[in-house]
Amino acid sequence: MATIIHIETSTDVCSVALSQDGQCIYHEEDYNGPSHARVLAPFVENAVGMADSHAIPIDAVAVSAGPGSYTGLRIGASTAKGLCFGRNLKLVSVSTLELLCVPILLYHEEEAQDALLCPMIDARRMEVYAAVYDRSLHTVRQEQADIVNEETYKPFLDKGKVLFFGNGAAKCKTTINHPNAIFVDDIKPLAKNMVPLAERLLMNNKTEDVAYFEPRYLKDFIAGTSKKLF
Repeated sequence: MATIIHIETSTDVCSVALSQDGQCIYHEEDYNGPSHARVLAPFVENAVGMADSHAIPIDAVAVSAGPGSYTGLRIGASTAKGLCFGRNLKLVSVSTLELLCVPILLYHEEEAQDALLCPMIDARRMEVYAAVYDRSLHTVRQEQADIVNEETYKPFLDKGKVLFFGNGAAKCKTTINHPNAIFVDDIKPLAKNMVPLAERLLMNNKTEDVAYFEPRYLKDFIAGTSKKLF
C-alpha cells in the first residue's frame, strides 16, 4: 500500500484526492468548470499540505490519462509531472473511461449483474469517447472515438443489457433506442474514485516515464480560428 495524490481534469469537473493505504483521506472537487487552471494548483497544494502536516510520506501521483478534454488533460498531466519531478515521486496514469466505471461497480449493484459497461465522454456533436467493459473491468471493446447512431452499439445490445453513463451518454438516449440500453445519470470521473485503480497499477509496477508521459487524446487537437475584432 502507498500514499498517492490523485489528479482528475478530463472533463469540466476538477478534482484532487489524497489516499493512504487504499483509503481516501482527503478530496476536493470543483463543479463550476472548466476552471482547472485556477483551482487545480490550490487543490494539489492542500493535498500535499495535509500529507506534510501529518508527516505522511507521499509515494506517487496518479493522473487521469484520458480520453477527455485536450486542455484539461494537458493541465492535469503537466501538474502531475511537475509534482513528480519536484518530489521524486512515481507516476501512474488511470484510464478516464475505467475511472467512470468505479462508481457503477461500487454503488449501482442493483443494475443488471450481467450487463456490460459503456462509459462515454462527450467529444462534441454526436461523437463520444467510449469503451466497453465487463463487470471485472476486462476490456470487451477498446476505447475509441465513436460517432453514435442506432447501430453503433447494437452488436452488444442484441446480446444483453448495456449500461451507458458519463457526460457523453445523455445526448445518446434518443439515438440508442434499444430495450437493452440502460442509462445511469450523474456519473462523473472524480479523483477520489481513482484510488483502487491507482493502487493496483502501482502494486504491479505499471508506472509511467515522467519525462515522456502524454495523455491519450484519441483525436488530434484542432484549434479554432480566432475571430477578428476589427
